[in-house]
Amino acid sequence: MAAVIRGDPHYHRIDLVVPIPLHPRRRWERGYNQSELLARAVGKELGLLVDNPLIRVRDNPSQTGLTETERKKNVAGIFEVKGGMSGKVILLVDDVMTTGATIEEGARVLKEAGALAVLGAVVAIAP
Repeated sequence: MAAVIRGDPHYHRIDLVVPIPLHPRRRWERGYNQSELLARAVGKELGLLVDNPLIRVRDNPSQTGLTETERKKNVAGIFEVKGGMSGKVILLVDDVMTTGATIEEGARVLKEAGALAVLGAVVAIAP
């Protein structure tokens, strides 16, 4: 992931790497956040700051089996941002993207918090 990001000119000015967060209950059950592990590895490889200003405030149901419209509705309002993102270019990291609804919702709230731009990076795209 870091090699692809390093070679893409769209990703030349990243101020902060942010993982898609899990709800605290889900994080506790799983024992880790796969997106956070990916974000930390990318940040280390690229020498970028990694932080968790994006907070999951609602434990929404799994997206599995939902249509694109249902997925967008399911993730609406699940994130909040702690602190300001004024003028920052954010790299938002997730493990798998199906419709993009989760990354889009994360990007939306980061932009509302003042982010200049939000770029996405995922390991896999599900059909």
